[in-house]
Amino acid sequence: MDGPLLAIEGIRKSFGGLHVLTGVDLTLAQGAVKCIIGPNGSGKSTLFNILTGVLRSDGGHFAFGGERADGLPAYRIARLGMLRKFQVPGVLPGLTVIENLELARLGRAGGGVLATMGGGADLDCFARLREADLLEHFATPVEQLPHGLKQRLEILMLVSRGPKLLLLDEPTAGMTPQETADTARMIRTISREHGIAVLAIEHDMRFVRDLDCPVVVMLKGVVQSEGDYDAVRQDPQVRAAYLGEAV
Repeated sequence: MDGPLLAIEGIRKSFGGLHVLTGVDLTLAQGAVKCIIGPNGSGKSTLFNILTGVLRSDGGHFAFGGERADGLPAYRIARLGMLRKFQVPGVLPGLTVIENLELARLGRAGGGVLATMGGGADLDCFARLREADLLEHFATPVEQLPHGLKQRLEILMLVSRGPKLLLLDEPTAGMTPQETADTARMIRTISREHGIAVLAIEHDMRFVRDLDCPVVVMLKGVVQSEGDYDAVRQDPQVRAAYLGEAV
């Protein structure tokens, strides 16, 4: 495919008199990773809602995989290969880790639930669990897992559906520092090994640093700047608006 996987041009969105997005421009290459930061109210989650078909923009457009995707219903966008993870883990607590992963693969294969659950896990499932340091927990009920492992399991479940792009909405919320570092390492591995692009919203600057990718700064409904972690940290407007420091 020529050109970027995701190309956003001039996306705008208002709610009544509140202008949340005022012309967002952003691109993401196939297999690339970027992290979006910005204070609450800067439009990050609204942008994700537009990309996934939950909301329609008031103007501008975006293309995914070379095709215009703005205005498509959510299920069509998901079928194109754009999947989203929310802050709260979307796992089934009464099932084991491997059962959750098998059910996620069902969504890609189109088989029946009973056939999938009765057929046993294949080597691919165990390989994915190893990527996330979940292999030793494969038979553990998900309700017994710590928060960080539940979050990583859900990311694996999305990967099992064969996406082109993962949208991660604060994937490390509520994690310990070690869980945050482990999750960043897992995301880098997934992108590198499977060629899956990742666009993440995050407030935890430790995660942003550990992800070691380009950082997009959103302020007042637009992309204010983009650069590596160190460059963004030194931007006076970022330090004032996001890091709480005086200019």
